[in-house]
Amino acid sequence: MFTGLIEACVPLRRLERRGSGARIVVAAPSEPWTPRLGASIAVSGVCLTLVGRSDPRTSAAAPLDDPRADLDFDLSYETLARTWFGRATPGRSVHLERALLLGDRLDGHLVAGHVDGVGRIVEIVDSGDGGRRIRFEVGPELAVYLVPKGSVTLDGISLTVVDPIGDRFDVAVIPKTLTWTSLSRARVGDEVHVEGDLIGKWVLRGLAAGIGRGVG
Repeated sequence: MFTGLIEACVPLRRLERRGSGARIVVAAPSEPWTPRLGASIAVSGVCLTLVGRSDPRTSAAAPLDDPRADLDFDLSYETLARTWFGRATPGRSVHLERALLLGDRLDGHLVAGHVDGVGRIVEIVDSGDGGRRIRFEVGPELAVYLVPKGSVTLDGISLTVVDPIGDRFDVAVIPKTLTWTSLSRARVGDEVHVEGDLIGKWVLRGLAAGIGRGVG
């Protein structure tokens, strides 16, 4: 479980195809990280398992406690199908967040790291205060999760839905978020990982299954 508060923004080193899946290697954060093997880390909003670390100069395996070593993650066919990772090129920025500890403050919202699909940016407007208003477009299967003032996770960032109409919605991005994430370099046409609000998805599932009918 995650919160959607980004801890680091680092470049993607490489993508290695492996059968029907792949391995991605991302740079280590500037703040030393020494996560254990098998740790869950949200990479641009996708919950992935740390499978090893590698030397950024030689690509050889590196000790897990080397804070300068790159982070290695394996991707399944399903992950590639639901994300933009399969189309990513080296140098693209990715967001990192470690899993939430029991008892931590929940400053963002509940994020599972299970991406529902991919959206894209259709408009970017400076808001005049150093921030930006960004408009996104998603498929109809994702649009059902968009609720005014509700939460949405975009490339791992916890954001608030503004003015959802059909398959489009806006988010207001404050200057701090622009500085701390890759949204400062976002362009029209860029793809983003979209995860709908976790609680909202359970409510929709319950309604579809008829839970609560006939009560009251």
